[in-house]
Amino acid sequence: MALFSRFFKHTEEAPRPELGALLAERSVPSDLPGLAELIRDFEHFSALERVTYLDAVAELHHAGIALPEPWKFAQYEVLPELVPHWVGEREAFFHRPYCEGLTLRVRIGDHRLTKAWAVLFETNMEEVLDQALYNLREKAKSADFERLPSGIYQSAFHDPIVGSAPLLLLPEFWDHLFPGQNHFLAVPNQDTLLVAPQILLPKLLEAATQIIGATDRVLLATLMTQVEKKLVPANMQDPHPIAQPQRELRQLDLLQALRAQDHDLDPAVEGMARPMPLGTLRNSQGRTLTYATWSEGSPIALPEVDLIAFIRADGEPLGIYFRPTLPRIHELRGTVITIWGPRRSRFDGFPTTEQLERLEVFATAEQMKAMGQQQAGKGTPRPTTPAAANALNTPGAAQNTVQAAAPLPNNLRGAVLGVQGEDG
Repeated sequence: MALFSRFFKHTEEAPRPELGALLAERSVPSDLPGLAELIRDFEHFSALERVTYLDAVAELHHAGIALPEPWKFAQYEVLPELVPHWVGEREAFFHRPYCEGLTLRVRIGDHRLTKAWAVLFETNMEEVLDQALYNLREKAKSADFERLPSGIYQSAFHDPIVGSAPLLLLPEFWDHLFPGQNHFLAVPNQDTLLVAPQILLPKLLEAATQIIGATDRVLLATLMTQVEKKLVPANMQDPHPIAQPQRELRQLDLLQALRAQDHDLDPAVEGMARPMPLGTLRNSQGRTLTYATWSEGSPIALPEVDLIAFIRADGEPLGIYFRPTLPRIHELRGTVITIWGPRRSRFDGFPTTEQLERLEVFATAEQMKAMGQQQAGKGTPRPTTPAAANALNTPGAAQNTVQAAAPLPNNLRGAVLGVQGEDG
């Protein structure tokens, strides 16, 4: 228990509570599976160490989570795991942000590391993470990358527990594949790591898109690149041919998080509100923008999207406006909703026609209505790029889509609208 001793110094040793008393106080059975192995050194624990240790045992027991093996055995099984950042926030496991969109967790066999497990390991998180990376490096040391017919490289390392994506954490395995060139990467699912130079970005996009279209859950749709030893989203500016597809991939990551978040938005819970139908629209320049539909009625949970489509309670469209201009309606003040993932604000009212005129318009009520009718006649419009076409139609996305009372939001997806503001 050296970890605790370094943080808590005592001039006098406090009376040390007995194991039986600590277990009884926490309603933990003395024959709990795995407990005997963990408390072999209990007699050497200080008073504070005993309380901290048994608190961790009780937390796991009452949560129905198994006790871990002692660290001397478990250290050989720990492995790093990458998940979308919103998954890390949503699930009650230890996680640490790694790069934009991804967070790092630790797996021990079929279990994920919790802070309580770390206490029982009698170590700190840095040691656990270092050991996890060491184990991954040892597993992957003989792995290689295969060159695909397109010229890009795909990792041939496939661990049965964590897949291939965590190899992203070890640049020494991939940052030399294209000497003297910037490396661009994709981890569309847990079992794929793709690497390409800038000249092959279209091929990387195509390969990642195909995988996204065939997976139930996207790990990260956004293409990444390495800048000064750090992974960041590949920032392509128009008119670069990858700029718009990359924009759609980033929007896909956002919409995936928002649609998952919708399931935890319970309007019956104080401080929350009902979710809003989500999607993307395309302006006359081919640029896609995210939107949410605000239907008149009960309080709504507004995410930080680009546009808001307003609809009256009777289903009458009122127009589409740029969300950043919403503060101009000072009578409507949102309150931040306490929830994991992307930021949402609760709004209780609904703007009047006069108030909507203060906002920057993207499409008028007439255009919104006409476009809805046009797309209804054509059926579901085709998204603007292969990335969007595949990603927005994945089984996971379809299952998570919120069904709106009015069909207009879904019909608007991918529509080209004629009136845009300066930001359009």
